[in-house]
Amino acid sequence: MNSNRNDNRAVSVRADGKGKGLTYKDAGVDINVGSELVRRIAKMAPRIGGFGGLFPLGDSYLVAGTDGVGTKLMLAFETGIHDTIGIDLVAMSVNEIVTSGAKPLFFLDYFATGPTGHLDVDVAEQVIKGIVNGCKQSDCALLGGETAEMPGPYKEGEYDLSGCAVGTVKKENVINGKNIAVGDIIIGLPSSGVYSNGF
Repeated sequence: MNSNRNDNRAVSVRADGKGKGLTYKDAGVDINVGSELVRRIAKMAPRIGGFGGLFPLGDSYLVAGTDGVGTKLMLAFETGIHDTIGIDLVAMSVNEIVTSGAKPLFFLDYFATGPTGHLDVDVAEQVIKGIVNGCKQSDCALLGGETAEMPGPYKEGEYDLSGCAVGTVKKENVINGKNIAVGDIIIGLPSSGVYSNGF
């Protein structure tokens, strides 16, 4: 669970240049409800981390993160372009573990399709092609995954994706925010394209 995601306001800019506040709740996402769920889960599983969970292993931590591509899937469905959505899938999970300083090691994916139960092999191949590409870009191995055919939950031609990345970081190199200080520099990197969140 991403307990660190607690910002609750996005700003849109109109053509006249004036900003107008828009909350996640206005868009149908209630951050407070999500935070309450994280609080309850933390009681049951106190080792839950932030963006990536840390598991001690000798002088290092294994760092694991899981995510999906969310509503960006709609763009894949509308455009018929399925060979890039897998890159986003890998990036969503890998980006979560590198926040702790982890070097990605491997990735696993989950591809679910329906409703007829008939797997569109051509589409699935394109999705996996993107996942393989994303793993190459992240310098991690695709070890396997799960393909599920589920009649009912999905509309014709639709599918869902999620994945899990695992990496490692030496304990003395963990990034946890404790060293952040006034005067530190924030570096912004340009986007390579339209990213997964917010559609």
